[in-house]
Amino acid sequence: MDFTLTDEQTLLRDGLTRFLATRYDLEKSRSAAKTGAGWQPDIWRAFAEELGILGAAIPEEYGGIGGGPVEMMLIAEALGHALVVEPYVDTAVVAAGLLRRAGGDLAAALVDRIVSGSAIVTLAATEPTSGEFWQNVSTRAERDGAHWVLTGSKIVSVGTPLADTVLVTARTSGQPADEDGISLFAVDVKDEVSGLMAHHYRTVDDRRASDLEFDGVRVPAAALLGPEGGAWQSVSRARDEGAAAVCAEAVGAMRKVLADTVDYAKHRQQFGQPIGSFQVLQHRMVDMYMEVEQAAAAARLAVLNLQADEATRARAVSAAKATVGRAARFVGQQAVQLHGGMGMTEELAVGHYFKRLTALQFEFGSTDHHVQRYAWLTAR
Repeated sequence: MDFTLTDEQTLLRDGLTRFLATRYDLEKSRSAAKTGAGWQPDIWRAFAEELGILGAAIPEEYGGIGGGPVEMMLIAEALGHALVVEPYVDTAVVAAGLLRRAGGDLAAALVDRIVSGSAIVTLAATEPTSGEFWQNVSTRAERDGAHWVLTGSKIVSVGTPLADTVLVTARTSGQPADEDGISLFAVDVKDEVSGLMAHHYRTVDDRRASDLEFDGVRVPAAALLGPEGGAWQSVSRARDEGAAAVCAEAVGAMRKVLADTVDYAKHRQQFGQPIGSFQVLQHRMVDMYMEVEQAAAAARLAVLNLQADEATRARAVSAAKATVGRAARFVGQQAVQLHGGMGMTEELAVGHYFKRLTALQFEFGSTDHHVQRYAWLTAR
C-alpha cells in the first residue's frame, strides 16, 4: 500500500501537531471537561480560523479546503494524540458528511457554519431498543401541514450538549428494523424547544453526551434533509466514516500512551536499575508496539476504502474497528499496569488516555459488533 503524503498533507499534519503541542494543555482541557462547559470554544475557533481543519476534508463547493479521507485521518490521529475533547469527529466528519449528501439550502448553510466554526452539529441515531443496529428506528415523524412532528427517544448522542443543531433519524414509514422509511431531520436546539427533554451528562472519557426525549416536537417542513424515507444509505455511510475516524484517533492515542510508557520504563527505578532493563517488560512493550502498528495499518486501509463501493467500504471499516478495538484494549491495559499504581491516578496522562481508549472501543459499533459484521460480510 503506497501511503506517501503530499506536501500539503504533510503541512496539515505538522501544523496541527505543533499547534496542539504548544496550545492544547491537557490539564486545562480536563478542567473544562469536568467542571466547565465541557470544551474550549477558543480552541474550536482556532481550529476553524487559524488551522482550517474543520473544512480540511470538505469539498471546496461547500466552503472547505477540498481534502478527503486522508486529511480526515491525519487530523483525527493528531487530535487523538493530544486527547482533544472538542467534537471534531461528530461535527466535521459525521454531521458534515450527512449534510453534504443531503443537499439543499439548509444543509449547505449548516456545512458552511461548521467550516467557519460558528456551529456545532451532531447526530442522534441510537435508541434505547436499537442496540448496535442504527436502522432499528422507532422514533416517528408525522407530517402536519407545514411541519413535521417528532416523537420518540434517542440516547448517548455524543457532543449534543454543545450543539446548535442535532440531526435526528426518524421513521416516516415502514416498521422498526426496515432500512427504507428512515428520514433525517435537522432540529435547532440553540434555544428551548417545546416538547424536547434533554438529559446531559459527562461520559467516562470526559466527553459530553445527551439522552433526548421527543414528545411532539414540531419542526418546519424544510428541516427534512434529503429525500423522505431515503436517509439510511447516507446514515450507514456516516457511521462507517465515523468509525474510520475514531480508529485513526485511537492510533494517535495509542502512540502517545506507548511513548509515555517507554519513557516511564527508562526512568522508573526498581532494584537499583530502570524497569525498562527487565526483559519481560521489554517484551510487553514490544507487544504494545506491534499492536499499535497493526492498528495503524488497519485504520489506513479503512480510510483508503471510504470512497469504495458499499461492501468493500464496510468490510475494511469493520476489519479496522475490530483490530483497533483489540489493540486499544491491550495497549491501554498494559500501559496502566506498567505504570503501576500511578497508572490509576488522574495526575498522569495515561489514566485519561486509558479511559478514552476504552470508550473508543464502543463508538460507532463495538469491537464484537464489527467482528460479527465482518464475518457476515465475508460470508455473503
